[in-house]
Amino acid sequence: MQNKNKTVVKSMELLDLFRTNRKLSLNEMVHLSGIPKTSVHRMVGSLEAMGFLNKDAEGKYTLGMLFLEFGQLVAERLDMKQIAYPIMKELRDNIGEAVNLTLKENQEAIYVEKLDTTHPVRLFTKIGRRSPLYTGACSRIILAYLPEKEQEEYLNVTELIPYGIGTITDKDTLRSVLRQSRQDGYTVSYSELENHTSSVAAPIFDHTGRVVGGISVAGPDVRFQKEQLPTLIAQVKTAAATISQKLGHSSPLRT
Repeated sequence: MQNKNKTVVKSMELLDLFRTNRKLSLNEMVHLSGIPKTSVHRMVGSLEAMGFLNKDAEGKYTLGMLFLEFGQLVAERLDMKQIAYPIMKELRDNIGEAVNLTLKENQEAIYVEKLDTTHPVRLFTKIGRRSPLYTGACSRIILAYLPEKEQEEYLNVTELIPYGIGTITDKDTLRSVLRQSRQDGYTVSYSELENHTSSVAAPIFDHTGRVVGGISVAGPDVRFQKEQLPTLIAQVKTAAATISQKLGHSSPLRT
């Protein structure tokens, strides 16, 4: 407790009770915290006056709207590139392949960060490059996790133009791939944006649970054969889940 204000610490202990309790009476807070009733009464009064707690007609307390405001500020000020970079570096160092980070911007995916492969043969992906949501693993994984209505609206107005020999240009096939990707928590592409290249991608979610981007490993298709895929998939999903957690997402995907 050295160098800590005891009242502030105990007030935080009271607020921490609301992590697992939606509503609490004064007596319940006393019982759960072990703090004397007079102290709880004094601190709760101050927390209520500052907007950290609200008191309902039954005399029970809930977290105040001020937390929603603070939470929104925290979410808005998170820098995904800064959060993702060390996780991307660890992924690249572990598997040796190029790692890309994409974000959804309007009806496209934009590459906002990349780390090159350690292999002499590599792909060239420029930061700032844009791609349609329907093609390439790191773009399509975003489309796979959009709300169903939004996804269908996109498909209805989008012409599926081929970029590579593997680009999916049939909408029913694409819908099937999107459903499977959402079920699996990842997607794999072969020659969709560029011929003879492959990519494995997983989705990134924000604090609201909405998909905001994707992370992928990419390289020549000769290095993405069937025997390599399980390791690549597991590590990409783990990286995506870690970034999502750091963005405030509480239910990362299974890895």
